Amino acid sequence: MNFKRFFAVFKARNIEFFRDKSSLGWNLFFPILLLVGFSFIFSGDGRAAYKVGLLVEQEKMQKMEVNEAQTELTQLRFIDFINYSDLTLAKAKLSRHSLDLLVDYNEKRYWINEESSKSYLVEKIFLGQQLGQQTEFTRLQSSGKSIRYVDWVLPGILGMNMMFSCLFGVGYVIVRYRKNSVLKRLKATPLSAFEFVSAQLLSRLFIVMFMSMVVYSGCNVFFDFFMMGSYVDLFIIGALGAFCLISLGLLVASRSKSDELIGGLLNVTSWPMMMLSGVWFSLEGAPEALKVLADFMPLTHLVAGARAVITEGATLSDISFHINILLLMSSIFLALGAYLFSWNTER
Repeated sequence: MNFKRFFAVFKARNIEFFRDKSSLGWNLFFPILLLVGFSFIFSGDGRAAYKVGLLVEQEKMQKMEVNEAQTELTQLRFIDFINYSDLTLAKAKLSRHSLDLLVDYNEKRYWINEESSKSYLVEKIFLGQQLGQQTEFTRLQSSGKSIRYVDWVLPGILGMNMMFSCLFGVGYVIVRYRKNSVLKRLKATPLSAFEFVSAQLLSRLFIVMFMSMVVYSGCNVFFDFFMMGSYVDLFIIGALGAFCLISLGLLVASRSKSDELIGGLLNVTSWPMMMLSGVWFSLEGAPEALKVLADFMPLTHLVAGARAVITEGATLSDISFHINILLLMSSIFLALGAYLFSWNTER
């Protein structure tokens, strides 16, 4: 590793990015426009469907045993019902507005969140459904600081913006260099493939994290975002997620020199992540097959880890699963990208 050559490529790539006014403007204003739009479209919690948690004993959950009154409740339309065996977890979900009502049929009690308008409405629906039945439920309260939809969706929007910047910023640049024979010329210099790839990775990582911090800080002045965790932890999970996505972009662009092909490959890579990684909606209560598929996507772990830090006050040890997965994926993507990388060969 020759640090002089490495720094020369690193510096040149950064200057190239900041001189491109259209690319710079897009990375700055696109996530801001999304946040502003969602803040007006969605007020308060902002999610359309009601979500009711049902406390079920672990044995009954495994056997799928439910009583008659619970069956009548779950037949109500336009309400999602999610089973929980852990009371503490379920109450935490209710406090963070992930649930609108929590019902325990075994102990004949239910919890509401006094700070949630949706919780108030679902309680009325629940009590109306109980009319005519002999059982009376005990009303309990669970409170928590209100989390607006714009607070909840913030990690998803920033993560999505980072994903596009990482994939397209690395993929298109390398393919353009290869197509214009820039890589072929660099191959004739003392610059090694490791030095070139390292400079590209760290340059894009610096750009992505810098732009994300600028966007977050600027929007925070107007929106006063909810934050329970540490900004240092948020930065670390963001950097790990960005590095993983950059490595994926390198892998996708490792051989091709066709603009049309790389555009299709990057879209095939990015759109499933945008739709299935919890960017716009919670995967709470989603089919298990969908959750398993989402776990194979780097953006899922970036968004989930960042959201846990912001809305739950999670530490790095609490999100160690997401961190380990991102590190493992980064290693695999880097190894494959380095093995398949070519200076001038089309595949």
